[in-house]
Parts: sequence; structure tokens; C-alpha cells
Amino acid sequence: MVFSSLPFLFGYLPLTLLAYFLTPLRWRNAVLLVVSLLFYGWGEPVYIVIMFLSIIIDYTHGLLVEKFRSDDKKARWFVAQSVIFNLALLGFFKYTNFLLGTIGSLFHVDIPLLELSLPIGISFYTFQAMSYLIDLYRGDVGVQRSVLNFGTYVSLFPQLIAGPIVRYIDVCDALEHRRETWEGFYSGTGRFLCGMVKKVLLANGIGQLWEQAAAISPASLSALTAWLGAFAYAFQIYFDFSGYSDMAIGLGRMFGFTFPENFNYPYISRSVTDFWRRWHITLSTWFREYLYIPLGGNRVSPVRKVVNLLIV
Repeated sequence: MVFSSLPFLFGYLPLTLLAYFLTPLRWRNAVLLVVSLLFYGWGEPVYIVIMFLSIIIDYTHGLLVEKFRSDDKKARWFVAQSVIFNLALLGFFKYTNFLLGTIGSLFHVDIPLLELSLPIGISFYTFQAMSYLIDLYRGDVGVQRSVLNFGTYVSLFPQLIAGPIVRYIDVCDALEHRRETWEGFYSGTGRFLCGMVKKVLLANGIGQLWEQAAAISPASLSALTAWLGAFAYAFQIYFDFSGYSDMAIGLGRMFGFTFPENFNYPYISRSVTDFWRRWHITLSTWFREYLYIPLGGNRVSPVRKVVNLLIV
């Protein structure tokens, strides 16, 4: 993960904070956009083109939705175009090789797989861009006429790589009129350091235990070692993911943004339903708001409710 690298922690982040707070208020979004694109380009130089494409297409479609707001059919069509583009982009990179491999296995043919690497953070910034178009069509947010502000929203580096998923409605006011304070910076620094401890000390350390357990052949694996490996895997995933979320939320506070919480002690859940309310909260919220409820949610027949759940 890029945030755990020493060059970022001791080089990129301090320079970013220095440049940001030395810049006049009206140009701080420009600074965030530039450093976010540089940050993304550091990890994936080639795929920065994909991010530019996503920003431009979703920004222009937002303007078109607003322009044709009185013509509901056209407005819905432009929203649909944007959603199709985002899902096609996501599906191509995530599932092309999976589909090729499945077809090859079913028909016993050797289909060469594409040499594709998954663009960093593509799930997060495509979901965020879709939330903007959908909320704009619903009338929940106003149109963003500044491509600079919209680009800053899509590419915002603190949560770009692994979330939390930040919906446009959550930060639209802060993009235009946010106020950085010493209290927010202090609070954000503490949250960032807490997340870094989770990620670097706990997740990485526990991950070594899991790797050692996983390397043992099943025939030689004792019950105790198997249980230790299982618990290590569970906690490594939690501390890694929640640690990153804490770092992102902390960085957001430093820059004057309030990002939504992404974890709420999921391993004390009393049921699977409760677990999904506590684990990766922003993803569950996204699917509830933009898929489950529009499909009818639980306000339908029992059969249709099951269908809705399966679709989600």
C-alpha cells in the first residue's frame, strides 16, 4: 500500500501539507488536484489517463443533466450514459480476464489472457463519480460547474486508493467553502497516526503470522496453528483496511474535509446483517442508496425482496 512507504510518509505528505497551507484559499483545490494526480501517477503512471477520462466524461454529463433537467427522458439518458461508462470501465479491468479464463475452462480452449493490471482505486473513484450524477439527477445536490472542483473531488488522494467511498453529497459544501482549523488538524493528525499504527505495526505484524501458517502443508497443520492462522488472517484484513480508512479520515480533517466512518467494531457484531452494517460502511451505504432502495428495497413482496438482495 502506497501510504505505508517511507518516501510518502517522510517526503510527499509533509511537502503536500506545506504547499497546501502556504497557498491562498482560492487556489487550494488546485493544489489538492495537482498533488492527487501526482500521487496517483506515482503508483500508476499509465492509468492516469483513465482518471482524466473519467473526470471529463462525468463532469460534462453532469452539465448535460442540468441543461436538460426539464426533459426528464434526456436527463435520465445522460445519467445512464455516465453509469454505463463507469461500470464498463470497471468491468473491463476487473472481469475481462476472469471471463476469458471461465470461457476457456468451459470450452477447453486456450484463450490468452490480457496483460492488464487493475488501475489503483478504480472502484472507489467510479462509485464516487456515479454518486454525483445520480444525486444531481435526483435534485439532492447542485451541478458542479468547476472542472477543477470536480476533478479534486474525484481524485482526492487521502481516500483514493482504498476508501472510504465519499459521496459527492458528503463533501460538496466543503469543496466550495471549507475551513481548516488547528483543532481539525490536530484531530486529523491523531487519527492518521492511529491508522498508521494499525497498518504498519498491527496488520503487517499479524500478516506475517498468517503467511507462516498458510505456508504449512495441510497434512502438517495442527488444529491450534490452523486457528491461529485463521484469526491472524481476520485481524490482518481488519487492521489493514480500517487502518487505511483511519489514515484517510485523518488526512481529510487536516485539509478541512469530513469523511464518513468506514468501520464500527465489526467483530463484535451479533449477526451477519449487523456485521455488514459495521464493515466497509460506505460501500454498504452506497449499494443501499443507489441500488437496493431504487429497486424497491424491502417495501415489496417477499420474492421481490429476495431478488433485490441477490442483485445487490
